[in-house]
Amino acid sequence: MVSKRQKEIIIGTLLGDGYLQATGKKNARLKLEHSEKQKDYIFWKWEELKNLMQDKPKRIERYNPKWRKTYTYYRCQSHSMPLLGKLRRLFYDEKGKKRVPEKISMLLKAPLSLAVWYMDDGHYYRRDKVAYIYLPKYGEEELQRLTEALEKNFGLKPKVVWKKGYPVLYFPREETERLMSIIKPWVPEFMKYKTSPDPVTTEGALPEGSTKR
Repeated sequence: MVSKRQKEIIIGTLLGDGYLQATGKKNARLKLEHSEKQKDYIFWKWEELKNLMQDKPKRIERYNPKWRKTYTYYRCQSHSMPLLGKLRRLFYDEKGKKRVPEKISMLLKAPLSLAVWYMDDGHYYRRDKVAYIYLPKYGEEELQRLTEALEKNFGLKPKVVWKKGYPVLYFPREETERLMSIIKPWVPEFMKYKTSPDPVTTEGALPEGSTKR
C-alpha cells in the first residue's frame, strides 16, 4: 500500500534524482542513489518508503581511472509494482528518456513533492539570496508545462535560464523567499544547508488548503 505522503515523495524524487527501471510491461522499480555527503538524506527517503523498499541503502565505492579518484555513494531500490510502472509511462518516453508528464500540474501539487525535488536538484546561493533547480535537457514544451504547474499550484514564477547547455529554473530573490517559505517546513534538519537562513518573512506562501505535517 502506497500512502499519499509516499506518493508525494516519489513524485518529487522522479522530478529529481530518482530513476524508474521497467520490470515488464506494466511494472517498474524505483532506484535511489546519493553521494556519501547525502547519506542521511537517502536513509530518510528509505525510512519514508520503507514498506516499498528492498534492502537498506548500501555503501558503494567506485574508482574512476580517468580522474584517479574513488567515489563513494549509497544506493537502494524498491520492489517492483504497478503504480511505479504507471508513473514510468508518465515520466519516461518510449526510448527511456525522462520527460515532464503532460499532466504534471495534476502530479506536482504538494509542498512535500516540491521540497523533495528541490533537495535533489536545487541549490541556494547565499551571496545573491537566490535559488536554482537544475534540470535535464527538457524541450521547450516540457519547460513550459513545468513553469505553468509551479505558477498554478504554488504561485511561483521562476525563469528558465541555460547553464552549460542545460535548462535551469532560476528563482529571483522574491521568488526564492516564496519558494523557501513553501518548502522549509518539509525539509529535514540535515538538509537545511540547501535552504536560506531563517527567518523567511514572505507571507501567504503556502497554497490554500495546505497544512504542515
